[in-house]
Amino acid sequence: MRALPSIVAAALTFLLTCTVAPWPAAASTATLPGGKATYVVSQGHLKAASSRNWVRLGSYRFAADGTVTAALYLWWQRHPEARQRTGTIPDSGCTTKAGGSQSRPRTCEVLTAGGFTGAPDENRTGTYTVSGNVVSIRWKIAQTWTEQWYVRPSPDGKLARLDLKDSTLATHGYGYGSNAALGTRRAMSSVKAFSGALRQDLTSWAGGKIVNSSGQRFAHSSFRTCADTTWCLTYLQPSSRGACQKSGGCPKYGGGTRANVSSIQYYLTKISNSDRRDTLWHWCTCLAMERGEFCYTGNSHVKPLMQIIDDKGAFRGWVGVEASFSPGSRAADMMAVFRITDFR
Repeated sequence: MRALPSIVAAALTFLLTCTVAPWPAAASTATLPGGKATYVVSQGHLKAASSRNWVRLGSYRFAADGTVTAALYLWWQRHPEARQRTGTIPDSGCTTKAGGSQSRPRTCEVLTAGGFTGAPDENRTGTYTVSGNVVSIRWKIAQTWTEQWYVRPSPDGKLARLDLKDSTLATHGYGYGSNAALGTRRAMSSVKAFSGALRQDLTSWAGGKIVNSSGQRFAHSSFRTCADTTWCLTYLQPSSRGACQKSGGCPKYGGGTRANVSSIQYYLTKISNSDRRDTLWHWCTCLAMERGEFCYTGNSHVKPLMQIIDDKGAFRGWVGVEASFSPGSRAADMMAVFRITDFR
């Protein structure tokens, strides 16, 4: 057989090379954890022997390219922050200026943890992978920080839950995700009208001790709506002598003979129109009475919250932290990581 002319052979070689050459690889697509892109997250480093504990609250956003971004508020004992005014004073429809009502708490400006009314303290990025029911995150920061979370879908498929499996820095954490935008939030009227049973799971630090509790009912339907300040709910828990007497802080008024002495004042209000932030503030009435105050200025409980919103835009509870720093010693601080939800 006669050999092909060199120019024809070269052309065939070129065509064959083009035919078998591989196409450029397509960009990889990561599996979203639980099929959900946006999570609200609370986590903390809480150890009994430590006075350098911290709590964080905010959001994780997972992208299909395998990256994750975090926007978080941070409170830690090394840099304690004073409580901050929210600017919300519930109106007379849900509070009282008399102090003697058994059904309404006192007309006081709601406080929250320092800095929660502003922008998040931290914005960081990382990468993630999903294997089975575990999502693994590696944050791109100077120190090594990796996390692993179990991913649990809700029975109705509208939510996914994160349960902390392992973390380089955190000891406790909760997360809830959906495909609703972070700007989606529900009004306090929807919170009060929520028909599900909200229960709290909590890990707290106080006085060098760790306390865990689970399944405690959160009586959202018992809160009173406010006629004018519609973004706020209030509740006067009528009798709580045990809780208010644990620290021995009410030697004169803790006995409970006077109206409202053993009650707890609760205030729940939104922080922002544009995202999921709410806050819970509460304190024992007798503590204010011991100081001769109408609105308590002492070591009250400030608990920043992030609303849990499902794929349909419905309210499903909160993840939250407590960052109540004492004006005195760190031993009197109160810190916690918790969730209040119908999907536990």
